[in-house]
Amino acid sequence: MARVLFINAGSEGHINPTIGVVQELVSRGEEVVYFAIEAYRERLEKAGASVRTFDETKFIKAFLSGGRNYALERINGLLHTADIVIPSVLDQIQDEHFDYMIHDSMFGCGRILAQILKLPAINSCTSFAQTQEAFDSMLERFKAEVPAEIVTPIYDQFQSLAGRISDRYAVEIQTPYEVFCNPAPLTIVYTTREFQPDGQAFDQSYTFVGPSIAPRVHESIDLPAIQGKKCIYISLGTVFNQAVEFYKLCMEAFGNTEHSIVMSVGNRTPITDLGEIPPNFIVRNYVPQTDVLQNAALFITHGGMNSTHEGLYYGVPLIVIPQSADQPIIAGRVAGIGAGIRLHMQSLTANQLREAAERVLNDAFFKEAVFMMKETFQKSGGYRQAVDEIFQFTSQYRI
Repeated sequence: MARVLFINAGSEGHINPTIGVVQELVSRGEEVVYFAIEAYRERLEKAGASVRTFDETKFIKAFLSGGRNYALERINGLLHTADIVIPSVLDQIQDEHFDYMIHDSMFGCGRILAQILKLPAINSCTSFAQTQEAFDSMLERFKAEVPAEIVTPIYDQFQSLAGRISDRYAVEIQTPYEVFCNPAPLTIVYTTREFQPDGQAFDQSYTFVGPSIAPRVHESIDLPAIQGKKCIYISLGTVFNQAVEFYKLCMEAFGNTEHSIVMSVGNRTPITDLGEIPPNFIVRNYVPQTDVLQNAALFITHGGMNSTHEGLYYGVPLIVIPQSADQPIIAGRVAGIGAGIRLHMQSLTANQLREAAERVLNDAFFKEAVFMMKETFQKSGGYRQAVDEIFQFTSQYRI
């Protein structure tokens, strides 16, 4: 039995794909010690991990102190978190032995901790992967398009932060790419090469295992009300979901139609703020998404990676209305493979949403594309394939 150190400071989209990986590692005899924020303790412990935490408030404050306008500012924010995360982790694992480490790809201290602890490292990538060439090209555009009086101080801060951390912990931080993408000898990407943009650009250190969708225990919902009717499911995910006007627009678009609608509005939107709910709508703050998707004919989504994967895994075409982060890229990929339509929140009307829904529901083109992705996703292996790859990797170190 090996002891595994798992480090992840991410949100739902970064945590959820790893749940199945933890369950599978534990079922095969590994002991997993998982660092995350307190909010994810229960689900990680149910997966079989021993959970340690760091201070979420201090972590977020440090991350935001880098700035939010440009990617390099966010990278500086990740470096600011080093003073919060690294001492906390080192203190909590003092005198413990670990055989290898898994870290989230967008957790800026992951690669640094692997160097400090001198552990074989595996990178857990829950978004689209990014080559260094593509990343460097993005930074070159940043330098070309943004005035030097803005760019120079941001770069100077990166050099200062990287230098200070390198000196303090005797590690190497040579490029912003190392902080933002945390390259490792093995990177597990929770999608397929077919869905990954420019998937053939990645070498064999990247393994594409497909969506990691593990069985979950959910609260109950009145599914008999939608079973047999193939509902339209609407959700903006768990982060950017405070959108009362959008939810009202959905009720205007689909209220009192022949469609059964399930709409999840998140825990920060009081359902009473929506006014009168049409009789063909089920509106909840939370629904068991994978259960609902298995009874859905259409998924109207923000286009987070988890939600997109789950929709396509269950063969549901998408209308993607991206809100932030990598969602516009994901939306473009969905539209590009013919699995759905991208819409823009700012100019969206009820008529446009209704017409888009009818088009996706009735055009065989979308059904065929989604069927192809469903077949690919369900054959890809997911979390079980991820653990196969982990064991193959660790066997090189005689673990």
